[in-house]
Amino acid sequence: MTLMKHLLGAAATLSLTAGAAMAEPAIIFDLGGKFDKSFNEAAFNGAERWKAETGGTYKELEMQDEAQREQALRRLAEAGSNPVVMTGFAFGDVLAKVAPDFPDTKFAIIDMVVDQPNVKSVVFNEHEGSYLVGMMAALASKSGTVGFIGGMDIPLIRKFGCGYAQGVKSVNPDATVVLNMTGTTPAAWNDPVKGAELATAQKAQGADVIYAAAGGTGIGVLQTAADEGILSIGVDSNQNYMHPGKVLTSMLKRVDNAVYEAFKEGEALTPGINVMGLANDGVGYAMDEHNAALVTPEMQAAVDEAAAKIKSGELVVHDYMSDNICPAATF
Repeated sequence: MTLMKHLLGAAATLSLTAGAAMAEPAIIFDLGGKFDKSFNEAAFNGAERWKAETGGTYKELEMQDEAQREQALRRLAEAGSNPVVMTGFAFGDVLAKVAPDFPDTKFAIIDMVVDQPNVKSVVFNEHEGSYLVGMMAALASKSGTVGFIGGMDIPLIRKFGCGYAQGVKSVNPDATVVLNMTGTTPAAWNDPVKGAELATAQKAQGADVIYAAAGGTGIGVLQTAADEGILSIGVDSNQNYMHPGKVLTSMLKRVDNAVYEAFKEGEALTPGINVMGLANDGVGYAMDEHNAALVTPEMQAAVDEAAAKIKSGELVVHDYMSDNICPAATF
């Protein structure tokens, strides 16, 4: 009997171990969907890279409305997915509520800090990457006026705009930076028509380079800039290819790396806060065949020199979220 119990116990242990080894990771995409050509698509690319390298499979859910956040999170956790990764700050309150109910499940959230023992919070130094593309904008501008179009008016997006303005002013202290936000609700991420309208208005004010940090809304900004004969700057993913020769660069936010690393860690995901900035390749700017003719060696050298100083700590870009103040522009 003792031997039978021992064997049954060993079998149960093996079964549990096998089950744990087979636990699939999962990802929930925020509003806009996984093919938004920006933030969500970067996350999707990270998941796909993990899949291609490991041969593993993962579950995914795309948000349709705000009311689905908690339901989606609970559904994946109850189904045994581990870890569960979510893209976007808007999951913060829901995750803080759900995570304690699934203590054996690891969660990762991008763009928000959730203080729970089974949560990894990944945040980015977007202001550092935005500073670099701001420099690029000022170096490329002929009018001395550049623009910024954000999505939802929240401190996180002002952080992009403030870093951008600092970069612009570091090159041309007399430059004018026109800043607009698309709206105050989540709909602001998915309004390319409004993005186009704002881009047209900024061009009328003299802007000849416009940086869009607005998710799907930015697609309208990039399209209008191309149609109007001015330059644009993409965000999150490399968007240079969307209008070759007309997108100056893209501010890369390596959400793909964050998702890839979370999937790679699996159930051994390390909780806590992970900050991704220039120093650890969390942000940067894109150079490829689509924008090579727009960026001179001198421009790239100036931006790379600033990047090196930021990495070493010699140059510190002010973080708007630290005090809700931007020393280089007024929102």
